[in-house]
Amino acid sequence: MPASTAPATDWLDDFYNADSDQLWVTADQGSRFAKEIAGDHNPLHDAESSRFCVPGDLLFALIVRRYGLARHFALSFRGMLRAGTRLSFPSQPAQAFTIADENDRDTVEVQYDRPVTTDPAALLVLIEAYVASSGETFPDRLGPLLAEAGVMFNPQRPFLVYDGMALDIQRAPGTDVRVTPADASLAVNGKRADVQFDYRIADGDGALGEASKRMVVSGLRPYDAEAMTAVIAAYHARRAR
Repeated sequence: MPASTAPATDWLDDFYNADSDQLWVTADQGSRFAKEIAGDHNPLHDAESSRFCVPGDLLFALIVRRYGLARHFALSFRGMLRAGTRLSFPSQPAQAFTIADENDRDTVEVQYDRPVTTDPAALLVLIEAYVASSGETFPDRLGPLLAEAGVMFNPQRPFLVYDGMALDIQRAPGTDVRVTPADASLAVNGKRADVQFDYRIADGDGALGEASKRMVVSGLRPYDAEAMTAVIAAYHARRAR
């Protein structure tokens, strides 16, 4: 059984649609979540983009809200999820399960080990705290990693996608959860780079656990400081709109 039951109404209700065990996200909902909740201004999350994909952080939020927390909770995304794609959520989650789309294609692989009964209000606080930290990967954390590795993405067609995440907690959280950045690493493999960002999780009672986020950066080319400066300036301008 799920480890917690979400309240009938909460702020996440604005960012998805549901019909029985099926759920879907419109481009407008996904874009607003990325910008308003996660602070993520990746062009792939612009509602009008032909390459639009549903933010991975929104999928994380909806899965955790549906099933609750576990001592070990991990997601692996199987490609980019397009707007309006209906997802089927299993009614009884196992230790490992998948979420499939309307054509029975697996979109998310989930590991859900040792459920933790959690107060619904605390659950939403943890979701929001994690998403807010996760959305701050570019340029503050990713930029220095790219510069150190001597590579960058195509500034005319940036492609940075969320590959997966893991969350490990020791106990149920309180309603004062804090998620703070920890280590970060980048490994170049040809024209792509695999990136991992780590986080520490705590509340008023002390250390609670840790999390990690995996991303893929594609279309790598030699680092160009002038071009990257322009990309970062354009990104900040998008944030200020």
